[in-house]
Amino acid sequence: MRAHAAPPRRCSPDATRSVRRRVGWRSWAPVWPRSQARLDRRRRRAARAAYRVLPGCSRTRSSMVIVVTGAAGKTGQAVLTALAERGAEAWGVVRRDEQRASVRAAGGLGAVVADLRDPGALERAVTGADAVYHIGPNLHPQEREIGESVLAASEQGGVDRVVYHSVLHPQTEAMPHHWRKLRVEERLLEHGLAGTVLQPAAYMQNLSSYWDEIVSTGRLRLPYDPSARVALVDLGDVAEVAAAVLTKPGHEAATYQLCGAPGPSQHEVAAAAAEVLDRPVTAERMDPASWEERTRAGGLDAERVGTLRAMFAYYERHGLPGNTRVLEWLLGRAPTPLSESLARLVTRG
Repeated sequence: MRAHAAPPRRCSPDATRSVRRRVGWRSWAPVWPRSQARLDRRRRRAARAAYRVLPGCSRTRSSMVIVVTGAAGKTGQAVLTALAERGAEAWGVVRRDEQRASVRAAGGLGAVVADLRDPGALERAVTGADAVYHIGPNLHPQEREIGESVLAASEQGGVDRVVYHSVLHPQTEAMPHHWRKLRVEERLLEHGLAGTVLQPAAYMQNLSSYWDEIVSTGRLRLPYDPSARVALVDLGDVAEVAAAVLTKPGHEAATYQLCGAPGPSQHEVAAAAAEVLDRPVTAERMDPASWEERTRAGGLDAERVGTLRAMFAYYERHGLPGNTRVLEWLLGRAPTPLSESLARLVTRG
């Protein structure tokens, strides 16, 4: 009969201190780590390895340290939550101090305030991390420069993995924000990092911006032909894939298209909304000038409004369909259907 194993020993403070003296690296918890004097890549890797197995401890630190940029946005929040569910130590990079609390609320361990265009600040933020998940600011005209800054900081900070949150079909030059993301993908390859690119379709959750109008008027109005077919994906599915790609091996040098619905028309989206609301909903083409006036009144600057206008013009001419097979494979299940995503909006009220 096999003898019972001895009870696990707790990690002693002396053991922890001895490792830190040996590798010269500060732990991530409970405070945000600060870079020491430009540790070389080998020494940083040794630091991480030594921190995972402390002398005199029976427990191995198996969780990864992952930094998420754009952590205060809806994508960053979803990714932080998915990482926390997997037991990863997720930290956020945010633009303003008041956004720190949102990182913890989403399951992150903490946040640092940094300008994504400042490689020095970013290097201090990512040094000691196992991986970085980079989400560029939405519709930002300097997406390429920001991406370069994050990649350079990751390389200098000794980060082993970078996963870039791109967009479906970034090769479409007529949509400026897609084209800028393609340039970041190109730089990721050129930096020689162990990179992965995720290319999600438009989120089903984006319909929340129109939901009140849909409920009150029974109309879904967007500034392009409602018969145009545009792929959609549930943000929760994207976050689940992001967490898996960050924490599991075998995704290096891969590019994944993430689509949950291959290309519904707005008429089909309206029909799905009608089903969950149990009332008629129709899709209509909103006058682009009226849309632009309302969007500017909401505070969006002229350059970003122009970028969206170009996107809607592209949708009207060509649509933006995708394929669900890659997402099905990555999830190991069928993607979340549009009806389920819309049902959550009903529950939200």
